[in-house]
Formats: sequence, structure tokens, C-alpha cells
Amino acid sequence: MVVDPQERRRQLVVRTWQLAALGVLLFCAVIVGYWYMQVVRGAYYRELAENNRLREEPIQGPRGLILDRHSRPLVENVPSYHLMLDRSRSAELAESVHFMAKRLDITTKEVEARLESYSAVASFRPILVAEDLSLDQVAGFEAMNLEHPEFEIEVLQRRFYRHGTQLAHVMGYLGEASVDDLARRAGLRPGDLVGARGIERAYDPLLRGVDGARVVVVDHRGKLVEEHGRVAAQPGNDLQLTLDLDLQQEAERFFEGQVGSAIALDPRTGEILAMVSSPSYNPNAFARRLDSREWQAIVDDEHHPLQNRSVQNSYPPGSVYKIVTAIAALEENVVTPDDTYYCSGSTRIHGGRRRCWKRGGHGTVNLRQALQHSCDVFFYHLGPRLEIERIADWSRRLGLGVETGIDLHGEKPGLVPDKEWALRARGTMWYPGETVSVAIGQGPLLVTPLQAAVMVATVANGGDVVTPHLVKDYARPPRRRVQLSPETLAVVRGALQDVVDSGTGRSAAVAGMTVAGKTGTAQVVSQATQIDSADLPYEIRDHAWFASFAPVENAELVVVVFVEHGGHGSSAAAPLAKILYERHFRFLPDDSDT
Repeated sequence: MVVDPQERRRQLVVRTWQLAALGVLLFCAVIVGYWYMQVVRGAYYRELAENNRLREEPIQGPRGLILDRHSRPLVENVPSYHLMLDRSRSAELAESVHFMAKRLDITTKEVEARLESYSAVASFRPILVAEDLSLDQVAGFEAMNLEHPEFEIEVLQRRFYRHGTQLAHVMGYLGEASVDDLARRAGLRPGDLVGARGIERAYDPLLRGVDGARVVVVDHRGKLVEEHGRVAAQPGNDLQLTLDLDLQQEAERFFEGQVGSAIALDPRTGEILAMVSSPSYNPNAFARRLDSREWQAIVDDEHHPLQNRSVQNSYPPGSVYKIVTAIAALEENVVTPDDTYYCSGSTRIHGGRRRCWKRGGHGTVNLRQALQHSCDVFFYHLGPRLEIERIADWSRRLGLGVETGIDLHGEKPGLVPDKEWALRARGTMWYPGETVSVAIGQGPLLVTPLQAAVMVATVANGGDVVTPHLVKDYARPPRRRVQLSPETLAVVRGALQDVVDSGTGRSAAVAGMTVAGKTGTAQVVSQATQIDSADLPYEIRDHAWFASFAPVENAELVVVVFVEHGGHGSSAAAPLAKILYERHFRFLPDDSDT
């Protein structure tokens, strides 16, 4: 078929115009696109361009202060220079490690270990690699900023524990947030510090501030050019404690060079006015990174200074426990106030001979006199008549063998043994001879100093088992009431007052005030013969207790003192109670400002 040349030419012209029209349309589309981006969306794209050189930097929200009951500061914040590392800006990480080690005078292995702890953190997130830098160290890093832009100095708030070792076990300290903390708690950043022990841990959500942020403009090297915006940080809440700094310091001074614990609390409310555990440690050391040598020295200390002996260590209560045995015997009608027993200095019971602490014996004594003079023989014979189940029941009613509910972590429940415990823990039956030992506070029986304070507070206030606490606005659970007859309370309180007036607790007597108390000497090892504890090696000397309250008519303060391997409660523990009563009731000159 022959194609007409005219028709062919016409088709070519049409196609040419079509291509030209398509080209014009494409050109117009490009023009419209440029116009849309430059004019219509110009502001938006300019902001995106700016954001490519904007950086958000956190502003630390300072932790709340901690104050004593009289609003005196116990824990504060002070400025500190911290070193941050942005690994994504490091040209060669090994070189950065070497530079940092040289400037901080530490080994590269120590630096690498710190970086390893952040291995799960994204490399573009700055991490804390050194704390509390000196001004010379700060100057050294700033001078090398051009060569090492990956390092930045950040001014943060460091925790300062004003009284050092004196309040360590109550205040606790801060520790760096672990990887688990970062995953579990919103708002935490690598290097953030969180409460690790004590009040710092128990009330971390309240004390912790809310971080703010500032947006800054940086140049191509990451150097700050100007601030673009800011969100203010919010400080944490201040906490007012129930502690009385005067009482705390008096007790701390008493325990210098000794091992043990002291508790002073209000039996009406459960407020703790003093809580001492000795030996102590300096929490300011934890406000910066501890090196491995410092940490190992604390861990290897034979007296375990990190343990809060008030709530984490339990001991045989010795004769302090006779308070419980006496209450149980009276309330269960096993004995009357007028019943007597003759103490010759020893007795035979359950096939064995048991000695009284007094060689010549106490003669004929009733319950009040037996409690006053701590006659072992009298209580030896009360134990089997009560039996272990009733003794254990009354122990738990009075707050022993269970956690007190104090607002601190790590409290131990102690141990109140019974038949079920013997089968479960030892796989053996409970033997009657063990009840004899428990009746005087020995055997497998264990209590913490704080539990002993709660027990004494229950006697002092007439039957309310208070919940001890350290924070003023603590939301206390409803009180548990123990029904104690007025006759029982009169006998026991009277006997405890006699202990201080004319018995083994005379060293706690305060002129012009009625004080009730009970001394206790808890054997660490059993003795075949009577040997004075002072003549034994330190590690097997008896523990010393003194548990007390005052004034007897309307108790306002309970004081429990425990001295590990201290010997006799009358000489090792009771004198501190006297000091604390005199200080609290202002029988001594006020030198709280010294």
C-alpha cells in the first residue's frame, strides 16, 4: 500500500506539536513545583534545614532536699563538672579512649570498662564517662575541643551529705541507673543517678526532679553557636524527716569505735527520732564513681559498714525478751503477780542444770521482782508452762518475727521459732528444752533492734503496735491493737521502772524523770562455766541490750540500744539511753549548733 506524502507530513507535524505540548507541560510542572516549595512551603523547608543543625541538650532537674524534723538541711545539691562523650562524633574511638585516660590519669582499661557498660546504648546518645572533674581537668578538655569535639563538659548537681557518716544508713546514696533501670523507668538517660539505698531509694520518685531541655544551634563541628529554645527543669520535692539531728549526733558519738545500733522513736506515732548503725560509711564517696579499690575496701571490711544493723541484722534478744515472756504468762493466766519461786542460782529442768546469771541466786521472787532483777531461774520455769506456741503467738502480736513496715528497703523479719518452724527449717521436732532457752531470749530466737523498739513501744503506749517511719508526711496504715489488761501493764511497767530505779538499769536513770527499761545480755556462745564476758575474746563476747521508755506515766520516747559483743547491757548500752533522754527532754545544755 502506497502512503500519501501529504498525509505522512501531516502526521509528523501533529506528533511534533504533541511532543512540544508535553515538554511545555513538564516545564510548567517543574516551575510550579519550585514555586510551591520556595513560596508556599518555604517556611516549612527552611525550618527543616535549620533542624539539621539543631541539638537538644537536657537540663538536669535537681533532686529535692532532705531536712530533719526541725527543717535543718541534711542532704543538699552542689555543682559538679561531669565529662560526657558522644561516640558518634569520635573520628577514632581508640584515640578518644587514650586521650581521656591520659587527661584523667587512669588506665585505658578503666575507660574501656566504663564504655562497655554503655554498650547497649545508641552511639549517638552522649554518655557520662567521668564525674566531679577538677578545674584543671575541665580546662584540659576545653583546650582540646577542636581536636576532640566528642568530649563535652556538663555542669550537673552532685548530692552532698552534709553530715557524712552520721546519717549514712538512713540517707543512703545514689547509684548510676542500670540498663534495666533505663528500660523500666521512663525519662531516665544513660548516666542518670537514682536512689540506691536508704531514703534516697525509698522516696526516689518524690525526690527526683523532672529534666528540662534546651535546643541549641551548633556548627558543623558540633560547637555551640546560639540557644534556640528552652524548657525549664523542675526540681524534686523536698522531704522533711522525723529525725532529730541532735539525738542522732549524740548516738553517733557514743558508738565511735563500737559496733551496734540505736533506735529512738515516739511510741505514740512511730516517728523515728534517731537511727544509728555502726560502723558507718561516707555516702559522699558514692556521689562520684567509686574505683574498684575503694569499693573492695568497703566490701572486705569485717564489720560490714554497708549493713543497716537496725533493720538488716537480727540477734538473740537476751533478757530484753523477758518482757514478752512476762506478758504472755500474765495474759494466759499461767502466773499471777503474787506467785513466787525460789532462785538458788541454778535449777534442774528437763534433765539438765540451768544457771542464773547471779551466782548466789535471787532468793524468793515474784514476777515483778524476777523481771526487775532479770532472774533467769524464774523464767526458766515459766517457759515450759507457757509452751512454745503461746510464746511465739505473743511474740508476733507484740511485733517480733515480722517486718515492722518501716519506709526503708531491705528490712529483715527476724525469727520467732515454733514447732512448725522446727519441722520446716530443720526437719526435726521441737524439744522442750528449747522452750526453756527461748523464755529468757536465747535459742534460735532472733530480733532486729527496730523490732525490739516496736515491742517496747507497744508496752509503753498500752497496746498499739506502731509502724515506725522516717518521713513526716508518711501515710501510715491503720494501727494494730493488742489487748493488754491494765493489770498486766501495771506489773510489767512497774517492774521495768524498778529496773532503772534500783535494778540492773540504774545507769539509765535521769534525775527528775521516771524511766522504765530492761537490760539484756545475749550469749554468743554457750558456756559450761560462768566466765565474765570481758575476759573472753571479742568475737565471742556477749551482746549487750537496753530497751526502755520514758516517762513511764505517759511515754514520749522509746530508746533501744544494742552493742555487738559489748558484754553487759547495764554498762555498755544503758548509758546511751540516759544521754538521749537528757538531750530529748533538755536536761542537758542545748549545743545543737556546735
